[in-house]
Parts: sequence; structure tokens; C-alpha cells
Amino acid sequence: MIHSLSALIALFFFWLMLSGMFTPFPVIAGAGCALAVLLIAHRMDVVDHEGHPIHLVWHAFLSYWPWLIKEIIVSAWDVTKRILHPALPISPTLAEFVPGQSSDIGLVIHANSITLTPGTISIEVEPGRFLVHALTREGAAGLAGSEMDRRCTAMEAA
Repeated sequence: MIHSLSALIALFFFWLMLSGMFTPFPVIAGAGCALAVLLIAHRMDVVDHEGHPIHLVWHAFLSYWPWLIKEIIVSAWDVTKRILHPALPISPTLAEFVPGQSSDIGLVIHANSITLTPGTISIEVEPGRFLVHALTREGAAGLAGSEMDRRCTAMEAA
């Protein structure tokens, strides 16, 4: 029930954000459309704890997102230095490692976090196996057992 309610609220706020209109008719129409989408999603049996992981929201906003934003900035700075300074090595590497996550949502969060970080791209994601392209050998070596893997596993358990 909490997943349905949170999905309804998220759909309604998304409608309001996109429409930008707060007069009675668009607000009522937005509520109706959000409810219709939720009913269709229930009929399709796609509203569950992984499709709308409300249980991860507080953990993600309080600890994971600030840390990930810091990592994105640090990685962007490193990539920028390597592009602008020709003496710094660029050694494209494919790295394969075993992630610590067991659920689909944990694997998706980890793979997307890797791709959001400049200099690395998740190429193949399977349970028990990630294949990642990294701009440098050092970046590839730091993927297995990384802080990102640990934090994604901790968030998955929340």
C-alpha cells in the first residue's frame, strides 16, 4: 500500500512539475491521470518494492547521493586534467569484477552510478558480473571491492 501511495504522489508531483499550472482544472486532471496510471500499473502488476523503491529514498538522499555527487566531481576533475595535459596517461581498459549486490535494484543502482562517474561506463551487467570500460588502468583497478560497491550493497540492504 505504501508503494502505491508513494507512486501516486510521485506521479502527481511529476504532472504538476511538467504542467506548471496550478488552477483547479489542471490540478484535478493531473490527479486523475496519476490515479489512472497507477491503476493501469496495478493491473499490469508492476507496482512493487523494486519498481518503486520507496524504502531506499531516505538512505539515498541522506548518504548516497551526496557521496556520489562528490565522486562525480572528483572524477570529472581527473578526466579534465587528463584531457588538457597530454603527459598524463590515458590507458583505456576493460575491467570485469563481481559486484556485492544480489537484487536487480542494487545492480542497477551500482551500474548507473559507475556510468554517471566520468571516465567509467558499465558495458555489461549481469548478476555476479560487471564489465566496465575505464579511461585508465588505475580507475579499472579500483572498481572491485570499491567504496561505491560497498555503499550500493549497504543501500540495497536498507
